[in-house]
Order: sequence, then structure tokens, then C-alpha cells
Amino acid sequence: MRTYAIGDIHGQRALLEAAHARIAEDRAQVGDDDAPVVHVGDYVDRGPDSRGVIEFLLDGLRRGAPWICLMGNHDRWMQHFLLPTCEQEPTNPAMHWLEDGVGGRATLASYGVDAGTHRMMLDIHADARAQIPADHMSFLDTLRPFYRRGAAFFCHAGIRPGIPLDAQDVTDLFWIRSEFHRDTRDHGALIVHGHTQVEAVKNCGNRVNLDTGAGYGRVLSAVVIEGQDVFLLSPEGRVRIDPLDCREAI
Repeated sequence: MRTYAIGDIHGQRALLEAAHARIAEDRAQVGDDDAPVVHVGDYVDRGPDSRGVIEFLLDGLRRGAPWICLMGNHDRWMQHFLLPTCEQEPTNPAMHWLEDGVGGRATLASYGVDAGTHRMMLDIHADARAQIPADHMSFLDTLRPFYRRGAAFFCHAGIRPGIPLDAQDVTDLFWIRSEFHRDTRDHGALIVHGHTQVEAVKNCGNRVNLDTGAGYGRVLSAVVIEGQDVFLLSPEGRVRIDPLDCREAI
């Protein structure tokens, strides 16, 4: 059973297109047009073209591409900001979407919204709701919390160890870090996630981290998973990623 997956995108449309091109090359090599492509979330913030990323994904979904789009914590930040009541993301209410470390201002700029610090929040919110296309806002509402296929379980951040996969809390699926990263037990599936930046795709045996820093100008990684085997899709083709002990790699 073959599944493709792409890490955190963060407004990097050009990198997303390149990742899909590598997937298309691998599909041609193996003769598989049907295997799904799972995007593990964080489509927006930090990068220059969050609007273009969502438009690219919507175009593929409209064509019937076998693409799965999961929700990341940054996508949920945006979703809550765009609600009529302009709500805070409930898990992290002390950190606002428009703070510099989050990246919401870059997302709004890609839609032509002036989100400068000189403007009132209510005015920014009103302009955002007026200028962001309705189908882009609806896209956020369609994002899945997880996806399971064969021996792999895909989510944005990870899972709460010791809790059955079908009983996970979405807060953990979008936000968890150290408790999950330090746990070496078999989770009942290979957990494929992003959320926490690493230098290169890491296969820890019980989990695979795909976030290689596209939001900070680094690479966007795409992999193909066949059973428990994980391969990075490089410009030169497949590169096997063998399991290693990465308990401290958070």
C-alpha cells in the first residue's frame, strides 16, 4: 500500500509545486496514479504566498486529485481569526495569529490585506473577511484532523501516547510535541507528522517527522511510504530513510 506525504508548507507555493512534480515522477516510475497524497497541514503563514498554496490545493481537489489535506495549528489559527467573532485559537489563546512569530500578517498580505501594526484589529478582521475568497475560508473548514491508511497514521503534530488512535483529542493532533517525541513505544501505526522543524526527514521507527523548515526558507520534503518503508523523494529519485533512535529529536 503506497501513500505519498508532504510536510509543512507555510506559504511556499513554488516549493509545493516542486514537491508534487517529484511525486508525479515517482508515480510514473511505479505506474501508480491512484495512491493518495497526504498534506500534513500548515499551509499558511510565514511564507510569501499562502493564498497561492490554498488555490493550488483547491485546484487539485476540484480536478479530483487523490489529495488528503489535514489541518495544522497555523491553519486553525487562521480559521478562528476569520470567524465572524474573530476568536483566538483556543489551545494557545495567549499567542495571537498576527504576532510576528506566528506569521498571520504574511498570510493576509498574500490576499492584499493591509495588516500593519498601525491598523485596528477590527479593521484588519473586516478587510480579511471581505477580501479572502469564500472558498478559501471554506477550505479551512474541510481540513481533516487525521488520516489513516494501511500501516500509517497521518496527523499534523503527533498523538498522545497510550491513547487509542481512534480516541485522540484534536488538540494533541494539532499541537503536541515533547510527550510524543520522547515516547519510543509502538503506537499501533507509523505516525507521520510535521509541526516541529528538523534538519531532514526523520524516521524514528514509530514516527516520521516531515517538517524540514519550508516556513523559514528551507526545503519542503515529500516522501513515499510503502508499508513501514519510508523514502524521501529527492530530485534524483527515491532515497531510503532508515529508522534511527531519535528520542531527543524534538
